[in-house]
Amino acid sequence: MNNSAINTARLLWAGLRALLVLTLVTGVVYPLVVTGIAQGLFNDKANGSEIKADGKVVGSSLIGQAYNLPLKKGQETPEPDLKWFQGRPQNGLGTNSVNTQYKLILSGATNRSGDNADLIEWVKDAKAAVIKDNSVAGYTVKPSDVPADAVTSSGSGLDPDISPRYAQIQVHRIADKNGLPVAEVDKLVKDHTEGRTLGFMGEPRVNVLELNIALKELIKGN
Repeated sequence: MNNSAINTARLLWAGLRALLVLTLVTGVVYPLVVTGIAQGLFNDKANGSEIKADGKVVGSSLIGQAYNLPLKKGQETPEPDLKWFQGRPQNGLGTNSVNTQYKLILSGATNRSGDNADLIEWVKDAKAAVIKDNSVAGYTVKPSDVPADAVTSSGSGLDPDISPRYAQIQVHRIADKNGLPVAEVDKLVKDHTEGRTLGFMGEPRVNVLELNIALKELIKGN
């Protein structure tokens, strides 16, 4: 065997060893280390910020859910199930037939400008619905009471949170629909209101899924 063939064989063997080592390091060791760190230090985030109820995973604290009644014959848009707290409008969401609590096929904003006629009409209709749905005997929602997040979807359409103000205007309706004292439902909202991140970032918020899970427990106890 001449020197050229020997050198070629050595280079091929060196290349093969490098491939095996790098495959082991980057394809096995590195993923295991990163996964181990994530599970050890950031377990909740690494697993999708799961929320559990009755021992089962019912959703993620990062993804909104819809609380609607089943579609009636001829309906294209489901009506909200008013015994539950409602989240933001979900114009950015698609549908699926696997888990109807989730609307995750599409994510995105409406991509319409502030002076778009369709958007203006959507907001007007949403505001009228919020006022109508949440006005019950002894409590009337005024147009000035309706916050922006009650009539607009988020940039992703998947926002899991609402403002405390939007949660508060739903309190009387929730109490009425479920036969609960207003004071207990009001306390439920306050107990599930989170402040600004680190005290200065973002706005106070209420996670709708967590709030509705607590509401379910409150209904069971009454």
